[in-house]
Amino acid sequence: MENIFSFLMILAGLALRLAIPIALTAVLILFLRKLDARWQSEVELPVLVEKPRCWEIKGCSPEQQSNCVAGQSQLPCWQTYRLPNGYLREECLSCEVFRKAPVPA
Repeated sequence: MENIFSFLMILAGLALRLAIPIALTAVLILFLRKLDARWQSEVELPVLVEKPRCWEIKGCSPEQQSNCVAGQSQLPCWQTYRLPNGYLREECLSCEVFRKAPVPA
């Protein structure tokens, strides 16, 4: 009888040390997933603004337009030509396309 009691005590100890923390973690994961899904559904999708046609303003030839990375991208030209550190190029800062672009709200 004492062996069964000892065995039950060991099982109870394992439950306290392992099963309860694992169960609490699973409940927390489910709660956070539901919370994330709710937040994702509340997010407003960005309003698409018509992309400025820099090739028209700069007067690029059709050959330059077909080879231009910015013309084929969904991003504005100054975003396409950003430097690796994230800064804008100097010529973009003074460009008429950049200066006339709508400011995001």
